[in-house]
Amino acid sequence: MTLLKVENLSVKFQTNDGIVEAVKNISFDLGKGDSLAIVGESGSGKSQTALSIMGLLADNGCSDGKVFFDKKNILNLPADKLNRYRAEKIAMIFQDPMTSLNPYIRISDQMSETLIHHRGIKKSEAISQAKKLMDAVKIPEIEKRIHMYPHEFSGGMRQRVMIAMALLCNPEILIADEPTTALDVTVQAQVLNLLTELQKEFNLSLIFISHDLSVVKQISNRVLVLREGILVENNEIKKLYESPAHPYTKMLLASIPRIDQTEKEVTKKIQKKKDPILSVKNLSVEFEINQRGALPWAKKEKLKAVDNISFDLYPGETLGIVGESGCGKSSLARGIVRMIPAKKGKVIWLGENLLNKSNAEMKKLRCNFQMIFQDPLASLNPRMTIGDIVAEPLKTHHPKMNKKERTRKVGEILNKVDILQNLINRYPHELSGGQCQRIGIARALIINPKLIICDEPVSALDVSIQAQVVKLLIELQEELNLSLIFISHDLSVVKQISNKVMVIREGKLIEYSEVNELYKSPSHPYTKMLLSSIPRVD
Repeated sequence: MTLLKVENLSVKFQTNDGIVEAVKNISFDLGKGDSLAIVGESGSGKSQTALSIMGLLADNGCSDGKVFFDKKNILNLPADKLNRYRAEKIAMIFQDPMTSLNPYIRISDQMSETLIHHRGIKKSEAISQAKKLMDAVKIPEIEKRIHMYPHEFSGGMRQRVMIAMALLCNPEILIADEPTTALDVTVQAQVLNLLTELQKEFNLSLIFISHDLSVVKQISNRVLVLREGILVENNEIKKLYESPAHPYTKMLLASIPRIDQTEKEVTKKIQKKKDPILSVKNLSVEFEINQRGALPWAKKEKLKAVDNISFDLYPGETLGIVGESGCGKSSLARGIVRMIPAKKGKVIWLGENLLNKSNAEMKKLRCNFQMIFQDPLASLNPRMTIGDIVAEPLKTHHPKMNKKERTRKVGEILNKVDILQNLINRYPHELSGGQCQRIGIARALIINPKLIICDEPVSALDVSIQAQVVKLLIELQEELNLSLIFISHDLSVVKQISNKVMVIREGKLIEYSEVNELYKSPSHPYTKMLLSSIPRVD
């Protein structure tokens, strides 16, 4: 039985640059109990398709066509009539639960508000029903957690809260907009399994939006592939993976990093006859945190973010560092370059211990090692042009360099990372995520460092853009003989670029070996669990 039928849906936005067509005349249907995936890169129209169904387009957006729910056209209904369908008939889970939940309101109040508004029940009864849904999505210690604030939950637990909230009014259709994109592979696997179980338990019809074809295979019966607002393929899941019809679908599938690729030659370009370029000895990083519910002047707890970690990095070598969120990967990187203080240990850079250097001495040394950060847009100054952002390290480390020489160097490095010269006077918000990350790479490279630390540089990007950035880093490493530390929670991405891999859990180093050895025969159960959690396309 067809529950939702979309006919010739188009979405347009009025902007300063004219009308932008985000969705162009797409049609599809969703049966009762079916699971439909919508995939495509950022800007392909996936989310706008879902938002138009829900009547949640931005003020400058408008939609045309027809959306039939149970044979009634609900597209562009007045808000009071559409509210009868929202939550009660069609509910939606958004990509970032932290920005979707109100940080000032306890979970109990946010969940009960939905039931009070739609069902008109008392708050005590609403909270009781909320607890049942929290139990259904497998949130532990419900009596305690329901009265917490969103920031007191992990990313995976916040997403479970969002799923519970979406199910409060027992909807018939659940739209999940990139619900696992920002999560670790293990948490991602848990959320996908949970959605599958809930779909069967509540007899839900599911629309699952993602840019990752390896993820949708686990949860969907049929897939729609969107490109620039156009539906380029509508196929059954098995047929799409075995014989994709459109070249764009083939490109998306080919871009997915795989752990079963041919083993790489790990000794290439690594000069192990020389001394290590970086040697980390027994490094520990600690933070002081307030105990939950403690008074401000109470004694603080010590959180050991990095616990006694040691490794060597050679010229031209790439070390992959993997682990789940909160395991200490980023704290280790920041401790190495002294962005945060280390509790103990040594960081030997070309024979000198960085932890003994003064701030003035560190400033001179920083031109040797640079960082590329996870969120490309957040790490670029929104008030500066692309040219000024890339030139800034030159102004800091080479203040006597004249403007003409700076401009020449900026042009050269932008050319290396495939950024067109006509973008030099644009601002970060005017570029795509992939372009912004290339700017971050250019900024790191312009002072010719010997080491680049890449802190989750591709986790926020589409798989196709992700593949381009990884390929670019590999090419630049070979050309410039760079040493790389590549931090990620995705072992399939790490395999593409690394020579050695280090696995961290709760601040401790639990496995450290050559890349082929680790993927072929992991020794630690945690590493085996990480590898088994990776979505596969075969």
